[in-house]
Amino acid sequence: MAKIPKEPREVFEEITEDYQQAFGNDLVSIILYGSGASGEYVPKKSDLNFLIVLSEEGIDALEGSFKVVSKWRKRNVNSPLFLTKDYIESSLDSFPVEFLNMKTNYTLVFGEDVLSNLSFEKGHLRVQCERELKAKLLQLRQGYLDSSQRGGEMRSLVARSIPAFIAVFRALLHLKEIEVPTHKDQIVSRVCKEFDLDYTLFSTLISVKDKEKKVTKGEMGVLIHRYINEIRTLSSHVDEIDIG
Repeated sequence: MAKIPKEPREVFEEITEDYQQAFGNDLVSIILYGSGASGEYVPKKSDLNFLIVLSEEGIDALEGSFKVVSKWRKRNVNSPLFLTKDYIESSLDSFPVEFLNMKTNYTLVFGEDVLSNLSFEKGHLRVQCERELKAKLLQLRQGYLDSSQRGGEMRSLVARSIPAFIAVFRALLHLKEIEVPTHKDQIVSRVCKEFDLDYTLFSTLISVKDKEKKVTKGEMGVLIHRYINEIRTLSSHVDEIDIG
């Protein structure tokens, strides 16, 4: 049985050796991001997420990593995000939220620190935040309708959607030039304060997602209805942000 790491640093040396063997000099860097880098990693529950930066030649030879990726999946390591430096630098206008989230919490495991000097234009960031909120609001409504108020499906909808919204919340705090906290509860609390949202609601939704709180099917329906209204309110606020 594959050994699940008790903490992320346990795998750094071995995973570096594996990817060096797979890509040699085409390996530019290995970066841990997400819960593993923010201190919120929970063994057997959390996955580890790595960004693997390769040369242009390396990105064209991904078949060399098949066995390594398969090996590490058995130890709760997601398939890495394989990118090149050029792709990152040329995509900051298209995906500022994703790269900002990486930069907010990451650990350099090997090689060049390609995230440290990234900068983000407020205009690009605001546009993507608005787009993501509106798209996810539509998905939230659709998911609620598709659930037909079945308890398990409503809980699954909350579990899928909350992490996506927290990623946008980080970007919104950056957009307002507020230092982004490390932990998700603190992020949600600060966003609720800044945008006049119901923190108790979001705290309850996180507890439901983390299986720390049990609610009835009827209570879930009420929570999701309120959830939809709060995201709609937030979307309206973001539409009015003045970026100067």
